[in-house]
Amino acid sequence: MQISGASSPLIQTVISNRFVGDSDSKKSLLAYIFLIVIGSLLLTISAKVQVPFYPVPMTMQTLVVLLIGMSYGVSLASATIILYIIQGALGLPVFANGGGIGYIIGPTGGYIIGFLISAPLLGFLANKGWGKTWQTTAVAMIIGVSVIFLTGVSWLSIYIGFEAAILKGLLPFIYADCLKIVVACLAMPMAWSFVEKTL
Repeated sequence: MQISGASSPLIQTVISNRFVGDSDSKKSLLAYIFLIVIGSLLLTISAKVQVPFYPVPMTMQTLVVLLIGMSYGVSLASATIILYIIQGALGLPVFANGGGIGYIIGPTGGYIIGFLISAPLLGFLANKGWGKTWQTTAVAMIIGVSVIFLTGVSWLSIYIGFEAAILKGLLPFIYADCLKIVVACLAMPMAWSFVEKTL
């Protein structure tokens, strides 16, 4: 069976094949809202699963951000990250060490901004068909991680200097993020294979 929307990201492909009629448009909208809320919840949980480092704790957020981008697509990923940031800005403890505007403009705020750039960028690549093989997934994940660290380290360097930002905000996380990329390279093609077999 040919999957409609095969060039769409994973989640949008599933929804477009489950809700194909005009009468299902409300169900489709509710599904998208549900996914945005679930995505922001997963980001919160992943922020709390951490290994303490100073000034930037090691969390599972990078992996979740990248997978949201690759599976949600541009619009849905953007909405999810924006909701997450709004929750944090309102003071909800959704970030690794709390919440509030002060957290966003603090030393680690650049990583959060990196999420907002990285996830839609990976969503754009997913719209082009990336993520169905481990090769395209790997390249996309490397691009996504690079964007997060570029913004995060650049922002952190304002507070502690460039050399210290590299030593404390990049180098300790390289091995863990390489492992996250491996996980994503296994997860995305497997998910696509399952979807293509079941739809």
